[in-house]
Amino acid sequence: MKALLSIKPRFVEKIFNGEKKFEYRKVVFARKNIKIVVVYATMPVGKIVGEFSIEEILESTPSEIWAKTKDFSGVEKSFYDDYFEGRTKAFAIKIKDAVLYDIPINPYETENKFTAPQSFSYIIH
Repeated sequence: MKALLSIKPRFVEKIFNGEKKFEYRKVVFARKNIKIVVVYATMPVGKIVGEFSIEEILESTPSEIWAKTKDFSGVEKSFYDDYFEGRTKAFAIKIKDAVLYDIPINPYETENKFTAPQSFSYIIH
């Protein structure tokens, strides 16, 4: 099974150039059989641009996750701290085999009533 993740364009670029090897989330998938993440680059891009495999999902305190992932975070510490402010739990999806599509998909043209997920949605195939 796959999941569609909404990711800001500046982070999308870092994922596909290899600078960002962890995608941080406050909440992750309830379904444990998610193996592939399909990447929706949020506006102003507004397209599905690629995908990656999940190597593993780390779960711990925000400070512990940062200590383990900071070298390949693709974000500044201040951004990370702001994102997880007030949280006791953090998740880091370890990215493997990121593939940028040759031609991005415009889901607003291909899907009936497409709505970008706030965080993620499941893709059932």
